[in-house]
Amino acid sequence: LSSHSTKKKKKKKKKETFFRDQKMNIAHTVFGVFGNATALFLFLAPSITFKRIIKNKSTEQFSGIPYPMTLLNCLLSAWYGLPFVSKDNTLVSTINGTGAVIETVYVLIFLFYAPKKEKAKIFGVFTVVLAVFATVALVSLFALHGNARKLFCGIAATVFSIIMYASPLSIMRLVIKTKSVEYMPFFLSLFVFLCGTSWFIYGLIGRDPFVAIPNGFGCALGTLQLILYVIYCGNKGEKSAEKDDKSLEMKGEEKKQNVVNGKQQEQQV
Repeated sequence: LSSHSTKKKKKKKKKETFFRDQKMNIAHTVFGVFGNATALFLFLAPSITFKRIIKNKSTEQFSGIPYPMTLLNCLLSAWYGLPFVSKDNTLVSTINGTGAVIETVYVLIFLFYAPKKEKAKIFGVFTVVLAVFATVALVSLFALHGNARKLFCGIAATVFSIIMYASPLSIMRLVIKTKSVEYMPFFLSLFVFLCGTSWFIYGLIGRDPFVAIPNGFGCALGTLQLILYVIYCGNKGEKSAEKDDKSLEMKGEEKKQNVVNGKQQEQQV
């Protein structure tokens, strides 16, 4: 009887474990799909900025650094998600492969419209990005195998994911300095938060620190960006205000000049 009851308990435990694992797998997939959707919106969010750049034929004060850095993150993350590097991360590869294509287009547009100094800077970063990815891919493919390959690629992806998320810090500094969110698009900040949060949860469920850690950082940074947006969204910014004051002064001077000219003409008549 005791052996029979023990078998029943073991079967019950196996069933509970099976159903728990199934639930976790479903949750893992759901957050992965949601992560794909939010990441796609994140990649497409700068299209509004690039429409403005193309229309004005100038990059203005927009920073070009986030785009090559995001490209590097996409390339390394897509590589990490491949089956021969890490298992059960196909969703990581699909969205990051798509993101790599989109970010390449952004970098090329930025290079076309950027001034010479900025163009040289972004082209240099772009070259470094391609060199870093090529190095990681070749070393992991030919020199490493199994867990060593996963560890190497995971660390590389984590480091550059954190750098990617940190790249808008310069824009955040500009927002605080000018008290204006003109150069920090709302949708970009929103989808940084949503994307970071969904992939953070995905990484926790899958017990993958190489996905959870950088996206946890992204979630926190996205939250800070949204807080800044709430604080400064109603402000035109110091520079804009100065421009408006100058334009009003110029208009006032023009009116005065017109009055003087009118009086002179009357006197001559």
